This record gives sequence, structure tokens and C-alpha cells, in this order.
Amino acid sequence: MDFKDYYKTLGVPRTADADAIKTAYRKLARQYHPDRNTAAGAAEKMSAINEAHTVLSDAEKRAAYDALGPDGMQGGGFRPPPGWGGRQGFGAEGMQGGEHFSDFFASMFGQQGGARGFDGMGGAGFGGQSRRARATRGEDSEARLEIDLGDAYAGVAKTITLSGGAHGTSRQIEVTIPKGIRAGQRIRLAGYGQPGAHGGPAGDLLLEVAFRPDARYQIDGRDITQFVPVTPWEAALGGEITLHTLAGELTVTVPAGSSTGRKLRLKGRGLPGQPAAGDYYLALQVAVPAADTEEARAFYSGMAERFAGFRPRG
Repeated sequence: MDFKDYYKTLGVPRTADADAIKTAYRKLARQYHPDRNTAAGAAEKMSAINEAHTVLSDAEKRAAYDALGPDGMQGGGFRPPPGWGGRQGFGAEGMQGGEHFSDFFASMFGQQGGARGFDGMGGAGFGGQSRRARATRGEDSEARLEIDLGDAYAGVAKTITLSGGAHGTSRQIEVTIPKGIRAGQRIRLAGYGQPGAHGGPAGDLLLEVAFRPDARYQIDGRDITQFVPVTPWEAALGGEITLHTLAGELTVTVPAGSSTGRKLRLKGRGLPGQPAAGDYYLALQVAVPAADTEEARAFYSGMAERFAGFRPRG
């Protein structure tokens, strides 16, 4: 049988520490897990990844595997090193989806279902007795969830689709968006991660929240800025304007002599949260009508003459 280079499978060097192995495994699992990847060969690739992780994430198994060294490859096939028959065998309790692990794995560590070791003993590994595989919890999965700022402001229940199940199926689930959630925070969906092994529970799905880009708003922590277009006469003369905000329809007073960039503060009306909500700012932007008719151009020309002494640039 062929020697399995588990380090190559995970894309890590033989000197990789436990954290590097875990990180590499999670990255590959997100790419090849059957719930996400239905391409031909993805399931087999995922099985190989699980096998490599099962060995390299277990200090005892990894030490036994590393003990093979370069002698593990002799003419392209696997050969146990001298004196291997006296080593203690390993059970399959660390396996994740190990029902389909390779003969190489079974020969080294034993495998539920009567895998045969080099000593010819069914399921005995190398001189040890294989133990019954124990149930193990599946790995957590991660995904990105884009929502509107308004969803975070008010809180809402949304139906999302998880595509690419084990048989290419999709599932729809309802997710509660907590009121006041911020970008970067996570929503945990228990039991929607990677499946467990040998009857173990599935892991969780962690949804990292991100806000969809919206030119109308800017957010800083829990403070929200909404950009509000106003006419030149509203900015110059002041007065009340009515506008729609995330806090509802509001009537506010624009101070006379306002210009683009001036902010009106609505204290405590920003993104809800503890110990207090943020503030809501209305950033005024003077919108100038187009001079697209003779009448409009004449009006602007007269305006230029009337305000000839105005120097906006100093």
C-alpha cells in the first residue's frame, strides 16, 4: 500500500505546531466539506483531510507517524520500521468520519470494522487491541452574513439558505438578528456546523455579521451618521424638514446659514446597545439644482452678480 504524506495533505511542514495544523485543517474543511462543495472528488478529498488531521492533531498518533521517518517510503510503498510490531496499537476514537479512512491508517492505528494490521490480526493494529470508536463532536464552521444597517438597528428574523448539503441539498433556516448587533460580531447557530463522527453531535455554525455598503449611512461604533441632502434655500434660510431615518420619520430644524458638512446631533438615537445607545447624526449636504435651462442659467448669473463679494475659498 502507498505511504500517506499527511503533512502534504494539509499543506503544512513537518515542523508545524498544533495551532498551524488546526488552522490548515479548518481552511481546507471549509473548502472541501460536502455541505459546501459538491464537485466531483470533494468528498474523497475531505476524507483524506480528515484522516491527516486525525493523525497530526493527536500527539501520540503523530509521534508514531513521525517515527516512520524516510523509511516509511520503500519503493513507493509503506513498510513499518524495525521493531514496530512491539508498539502499542491505537484505537479509532480520534477519527472524524473515519469509516472511510485508508488502509494505511488502518494498518497503523486500527480501525473499526476489522481493519487488518501488518501482524495479520483483524483490527489489532500493531500488537494492540483496537478500541471502539467514540462519538466526537464535529468542527465548528464559519460563514459571513451580510445584513442591512436597518436590520441591526431594529432587530429582525431572517430566513437564510445553507446550500450544498451532503447530497447537494439546501436548507432554509431562520436566523434572529439581535437588535444592536455590530459588524464583526458573530451569531452562533448550534448544530449547523460540520457533522460529528460515530454518532457525535454536529458542530456549530458561526455567522460573522457584516453591513452591506450603503452610501446614505456611515457607522462608527454605535454612532450612526446619515447624509441628508438639502436645497440651497433650506441651508441658507433654515427651517423645518421632514426625512426618513432608521429611527423613523423625523422633523428637524435646519439652522439658517448651514453648509455642507454641518451635523445635527440626535442624542441616544444611534445603534442600540449596552450600557447606552450611540448618537445619530444628520450630516447636511447642499444639493444644487442643475443649470440646464436658459431660465436656470439666467438665475445663476443674476445670483453671481448679487453675491459678487462672497468668497467661499477665502
